[in-house]
Amino acid sequence: MSAGSHKTYRIPIGPVHVGLKEPVTTWLDVDGERIVKATVRPGSIHRGIEWMARERNPIQVIYLAERICGICSFTHIVAFLRAVEDAAKIEVPIRAQYIRSLVLELERVHSHILWAGVACYTFGYDSAFNLGMLLREKVMDVLEALTGNRVNYGVGTVGGVRRDLTPRAAKAVREMIEFYRREFQTFLDVVTEDPIAKARMRNVGVLSQEDAVKYCALGPTARGSGLRVDLRHSSPYEAYGDLGVTPLVPQDYNGEVFGDVYDRFFVRVMEVIQSLELLEKIVDGIPEGPITWEPKLPKVLSALKAADGIGWGIIEGPRGDDTHVVKLTKGEENVTWWKVRAPTYANAVSWPLMFKDQEIADAPLIINSIDPCISCMERILVSDARAGRSEILTRARLVERCREKTRRLMGA
Repeated sequence: MSAGSHKTYRIPIGPVHVGLKEPVTTWLDVDGERIVKATVRPGSIHRGIEWMARERNPIQVIYLAERICGICSFTHIVAFLRAVEDAAKIEVPIRAQYIRSLVLELERVHSHILWAGVACYTFGYDSAFNLGMLLREKVMDVLEALTGNRVNYGVGTVGGVRRDLTPRAAKAVREMIEFYRREFQTFLDVVTEDPIAKARMRNVGVLSQEDAVKYCALGPTARGSGLRVDLRHSSPYEAYGDLGVTPLVPQDYNGEVFGDVYDRFFVRVMEVIQSLELLEKIVDGIPEGPITWEPKLPKVLSALKAADGIGWGIIEGPRGDDTHVVKLTKGEENVTWWKVRAPTYANAVSWPLMFKDQEIADAPLIINSIDPCISCMERILVSDARAGRSEILTRARLVERCREKTRRLMGA
């Protein structure tokens, strides 16, 4: 392709690429080393989880929700459970809310440390990557001590949690907090004070505050652009109303905001420190009481079968707002329908803006800077089994089909 006297070339990155931690294809139009346009095409790992849920009851769907993402699995569980509890009008005991918040913050710590290490690996800082992975082991050990698993914890259930916070687990959390207060600052200093590391991230993948609002950025991606958005602060859930969460933005620390990869890095590592404070408050302030609304599973299933309505659950995951909507129909054991909107679905829209006028060598770092989870975001599958029939769906027709389906499901 040519543009004036310049010639541009289109090159693909992904879906399998050594610099990417998620399978996504990005077509870059480049003029020399400069990116002039980017087209992002996901679609490699749709798994039909929402469809599978229609053959299962809400308790069984928990284990599907947990496997939407391996890094923020408990985030999806809590969002799904809150949607089911909203539809069935189930009250969660206070102690269970604190335990849910505890696991959510532990998951945030391990997710952010993992992302920070991978970011360092992406621009060639292998020693910082190795340090990050070593530090992450501590929180993974605590999650294993608390839930029995390092991934997919199996601790959440409708109306509460399946495991209590024992004195031994509480001690492990406190020891982890002290460990990170001693050791994590080293990782922060190693990266933020290294001039080469800072040069690789500063003014790379810029997303202005205005564009972050316009393109509906969420979570650390939005906060990295200076937006004070955090559902734990604006719409507290579980125990967060007692914890006093404040959204972290770069201008509070550095006096200004660039909205670049460095700011998104900085926000995440500072949120690790914030999560340590929240974890300490949770362990010190957790009240006594039951951990489930109803310990007998048959009674829970009976209550869910009698429920009728639509429930909504939204929480602040490590990547941003995670939204689940569930429809339960009275007399039916299985979920009628279930919709998931993960934060990557919103944040990926900003990728073409971040690519504009950047160097091609920075493309993997820009892609990774929103901490994408493609398996979280891929929720659409078009299938027509009629032999010999093919159709090209325009955007307008696809939107209309979505609206038709919604009206049908709502019974309108």
